[in-house]
Amino acid sequence: MTRIAVADVGGTHVRFAMAEIEGGQVARLSDPVTLNTSEHGSFQLAWQEFGRRAGIDLPNELAVAFAGPVGGDLLKLTNNPWVIRPALIKERLGVDRYTIVNDFGAVAHAVATLGSSDFRHLCGPARPLPREGVVSIVGPGTGLGVAALVMKGDSYEVIETEGGHVDFAPLDALEDRILVELRRGFRRVSVERIASGRGLWNLYEALGTIEGKGLVFRNEKELWAAALEGKDSLANAALDRLCLTLGAVAGDMALAQGASAVVIAGGVGLRLADILPQSGFHDRFIAKGRFERRMDEMPVKLITHPQPGLIGAAAAFAKEHG
Repeated sequence: MTRIAVADVGGTHVRFAMAEIEGGQVARLSDPVTLNTSEHGSFQLAWQEFGRRAGIDLPNELAVAFAGPVGGDLLKLTNNPWVIRPALIKERLGVDRYTIVNDFGAVAHAVATLGSSDFRHLCGPARPLPREGVVSIVGPGTGLGVAALVMKGDSYEVIETEGGHVDFAPLDALEDRILVELRRGFRRVSVERIASGRGLWNLYEALGTIEGKGLVFRNEKELWAAALEGKDSLANAALDRLCLTLGAVAGDMALAQGASAVVIAGGVGLRLADILPQSGFHDRFIAKGRFERRMDEMPVKLITHPQPGLIGAAAAFAKEHG
């Protein structure tokens, strides 16, 4: 049995845990320690704080899920000021072996290795995820993560992408107006400006301007609470648009990747577990013209495991190092 540390580094939080790997599989995962990235100046400092809080001697093997492009001499997070230099990891963190994967690459590893009880059916045929072919992973969190999982029976490959940064495409007259408003604040409007945790605020501001209404909420936390409770008409409208856009984007990714199934992930995805089935998500997901029938025959699941990034990073380590 191998005992390693795992980390899931996002735009807002970094989560650490200990994982046990046995027979090339993740046998167990400890309860995570969650830190605010804004309260620590670097990954190294957060790593040391994890050891202090957990009351353990940090191990010499580590797997990291990283919210940004992986590769090169310098890794920069998309929504976080930290940088990681892979060449210095062994020296600065005191580890002998490590694995670094993109955060949604880690989620794809989790999808490949978790059981059916860790998924909730959202729409389409209620059948299990395929063991052959492509599964598209799409997940709203601080940003919008996208990956492709290629299943090959008992084996699999993960393709890490930055698909959340493709251009936003309006699909009706109201979204045309929303795009105009968002362009006032962003030089380029990508889909993660809308289909993400921060996207709800962007939609709220844009719709407030379009409706000529003042903004009641002071921050994203208040807005999300009101939207999920359905207590404010403008917040409700913003959440409806987020779900519509997420459905459209998930369908686009499935078409682009040649998928036969889709998994929705991310912290925001989990928040929307009860809302997505009742929203316009499915209508937008299948609204692909000549491919509507194909899209309607595609199962869409929501991953419900509480820490897919951590368990996925551990699975990636097991796959790389055995």
